[in-house]
Amino acid sequence: MASAFDTTLTNLGIARAGTTTTAAPGKSKGLGEMGSNDFIALLTAQMKNQDPFEPVDNSQMVAQMAQFSSLAGITEMGSTLKSIAAKLGGSTTSDAMNYVGKTVLTAGTLAYPRTAGGFAGGVELDGAASSVTLTIKDAEGNAVRSVDLGAQSAGIANYDWDGTKADGTKAGDGPYTVSAVARDTAGKTVASRTLVWAPVTSVSMPAGSDPVLTLPGIGQVSPTAVRAVA
Repeated sequence: MASAFDTTLTNLGIARAGTTTTAAPGKSKGLGEMGSNDFIALLTAQMKNQDPFEPVDNSQMVAQMAQFSSLAGITEMGSTLKSIAAKLGGSTTSDAMNYVGKTVLTAGTLAYPRTAGGFAGGVELDGAASSVTLTIKDAEGNAVRSVDLGAQSAGIANYDWDGTKADGTKAGDGPYTVSAVARDTAGKTVASRTLVWAPVTSVSMPAGSDPVLTLPGIGQVSPTAVRAVA
């Protein structure tokens, strides 16, 4: 006659060694699908039907319960992380809309001067450089100023040009094109890119894609390309 322990095993689709069982309809599960109720039922049946002369080792039982508790905690944590990811994904659109009307610093070569003249920007360096030289050209492509930024560490080297040529005269109304050359102590070129400030005029929401920001003179860029906001 089958014991309560055997019945529990059968309902879980687990067979004793040397026997075969048929799981009850609608209750066929693999070991990986055991739920908390199944675990408690199995543990209770095991305790009821243990050999009184060879009882279950308490340390083993505690270890089994600890493993099940850890598994349940990991499963719950996975569900929580999925919820957090969904929340973050849902806020991407609204976050992107907050950029409209603001000025951002991003990779680009076209810079528009301020009302008072000149403009600020940066050079993003992939490594340390012993010298960084910035070249500014007017709308006709004529070089109007060369700015020596000196030695810079990896990261963003900021600058602020006052809009004048080397002789102190005004360089013009722009827009300007900026480029930079960075070299290390051995004279080798250090990978770099110029950063310019530009206003965000609109945000596009392509179907199935992340939002993109529209910047005059630069085009469309991802919010992840923004290095600073003003």
